[in-house]
Formats: sequence, C-alpha cells, structure tokens
Amino acid sequence: MKKPWWFGIIGSIILISYGFAFTLQPTDNFGRVYAVYGGFFILMSLFFGWILDGDRPDVGDLIGSMIAMVGVLVIMLWPRN
Repeated sequence: MKKPWWFGIIGSIILISYGFAFTLQPTDNFGRVYAVYGGFFILMSLFFGWILDGDRPDVGDLIGSMIAMVGVLVIMLWPRN
C-alpha cells in the first residue's frame, strides 16, 4: 500500500526528535542512557510498524521487547556505589 508523501516528513521529524531526546536525560552516564534508548527503540519500532504498516507483532516480538525493557530497567535502576 502506497503511503502519502507527508508520512515521510512526519516520520523524519519523529525520528530526529527521538534521536535527540536521549541526550536531554538528567544523568551523567551517557552509556547507560544510550543503552536505554536502544531498548526503547526496539519497543517503539514494533509499535510504529504495527500502527503505520499494520504489521502486528507476534508473541516472539512481544517477549523479545519485554526482555529488552527488563534489561533497560536493570541498567538504569541497578544500585551503584
């Protein structure tokens, strides 16, 4: 199915905004923030694929994205010295 041209413009704006959002997080460890960004990228890519292309995530997609989100929580919330 052919999408309107403005889908590309909106998608580009969202992607650029999403790319800059992780640099604004209030933490001093860029590596952890970047890892969290990757975890959310997995989840959001499945969501946008479903919404925009109708490609509904299957059980493996959902389990994999939940594993990634648990990893994100471990990375950000693990007690450190």
